[in-house]
Amino acid sequence: MARKKRMLLIINPKSGTGRLRPKLLDVLDLFTREGYQVQAYVTQGAEDARDAVVRYGAKMDRIVCSGGDGTLNEVLWGIMELPKPVPLGYIPSGSTNDFAASLQIPRQILPAAKAAAEGEPHAVDIGSFCGERYFAYVAGFGAFTEVSYLTPQDKKNVLGHQAYMLEGVRSLASIKSYPMSVAWEGGQAEGEFIFGMVTNTISVGGFKGLVNQKVALDDGLFEVLLIRMPKTPLEFSNIVSGLFLRDERENELVYKFKTPSIRFQAQEPVDWVLDGEFGGTKTEVFVENLRRRLEICR
Repeated sequence: MARKKRMLLIINPKSGTGRLRPKLLDVLDLFTREGYQVQAYVTQGAEDARDAVVRYGAKMDRIVCSGGDGTLNEVLWGIMELPKPVPLGYIPSGSTNDFAASLQIPRQILPAAKAAAEGEPHAVDIGSFCGERYFAYVAGFGAFTEVSYLTPQDKKNVLGHQAYMLEGVRSLASIKSYPMSVAWEGGQAEGEFIFGMVTNTISVGGFKGLVNQKVALDDGLFEVLLIRMPKTPLEFSNIVSGLFLRDERENELVYKFKTPSIRFQAQEPVDWVLDGEFGGTKTEVFVENLRRRLEICR
């Protein structure tokens, strides 16, 4: 008799609107029919998903997580600490699910579960953050980034990515700039920046094409967006139109480029966000693309 395949199913019960709950028995039935012996783990708090992967993941044939981008980030973090990477399936049930959109993973629970169980593993790039943390699709700092982890979960559940914008508008009057130098392959910049993000995704906060219209998730390159501090309301207006109205004209306040790695050196501590969750406070950050390091089933 063939050995049953083993699956670790990690569930964040607080993610999104609880869409998984009424479908959970159907999901478990689907996994069982696909020949998996399922070990389910329901997270209880921060970094719980990462700890569960480290504890149980090495013995598994597949790891599947259900939650939002923050849950996915923790699971990815755990997988990178295993002796050997394990293919990952993802059932998106958060409020925005940027990475799932980039991977064209179904938003519906059962189709996503089917892809997680039956889908072929596809290698994608991930980001290394200071050699101690990882991210699936974005590392960022500055204006609006703190909104993702400060926005109450109930607002995310009800409004989705609109919640990010509502909370962000409140913070416009208190935008802070960060004096820093930035260096990447083939370029460098120095000055006061209000925003920066290093991405591997077609969608950030539910918005597509903020950095680049042409994105490959396995090319070993990040898409980077840096915004300098505007000095007048007109300059701020130009930044907004360039980002959200897809204005393609050159803008001396906005940098957009691709690179396999990038280093930030700030004059004061800066808060960073990884995949929508708080990533730490740093004065120096080195971000490196780990090409095709994670296998996602879809």
